[in-house]
Amino acid sequence: MSSVADFHRNPDYIHHQKQPRASLIREVVFGMEDGLVSTMGAVTGIAAGTHDHFIVVLSGFVIIAVESISMAVGSYLSSKSELEIDRRKLFEETTELKKFPEEERIELVDMYVKDGWERSLATQMAEAASKNKKLFLQEMAYRELKIIPEKMEQPIQNGIAMGIAYVMGGSIALAPYFLISRVAAAIPWSVGLTLAALFILGSITAKFSKRLWWKAGLEMLLLASAAAGIGYLVGQTVEKFWPGKMIIG
Repeated sequence: MSSVADFHRNPDYIHHQKQPRASLIREVVFGMEDGLVSTMGAVTGIAAGTHDHFIVVLSGFVIIAVESISMAVGSYLSSKSELEIDRRKLFEETTELKKFPEEERIELVDMYVKDGWERSLATQMAEAASKNKKLFLQEMAYRELKIIPEKMEQPIQNGIAMGIAYVMGGSIALAPYFLISRVAAAIPWSVGLTLAALFILGSITAKFSKRLWWKAGLEMLLLASAAAGIGYLVGQTVEKFWPGKMIIG
């Protein structure tokens, strides 16, 4: 037997689809974008400044290793901090509900009214919620604390996703230097491959937001592509004005 929801449920709507947590998508996109841009920018600058294949590859490895761990740890700690803050808020709210149930019920009524419910109905809703401890806390969490208890941060998953995504992005930017021994020839391949990956990454995010894929890809490409130019200019500047180079020459 069909329910009412079956008649109007649109399978193309993202809230009707099973998707990864928004915070997990955020960490993957952030990690991969940063891995692509940071590695490309740094390696391009080093390549332009040294023209030494070994130094470029070694630097790329070091950058990816250090930054991926740093980003993963940073993601874990920031997510954990947010989780601990939310848990503390929920603990404090639970304490208030136990000690001052009537005051909290009145506060809930006022929040319902502020949201647009008629006071008489808001009073009935708050009265019903206050008789169920779990529901009472849930309503206060939603409306006062702006917390969704069942969708709180997951630090370990976020950190792992961030680290892996960074390594993937950095590896794409560094890959041409493994295949091409002449640094000058590898630079445009690294830059081109990275820019293409950025566009693809942006396009993939459109799957979750239902934006036009080419707009999402172009936005990611344009906002991130400045790193190669900056890295190249810094490398050229150092190569031209570095005192040690002038002494050797």
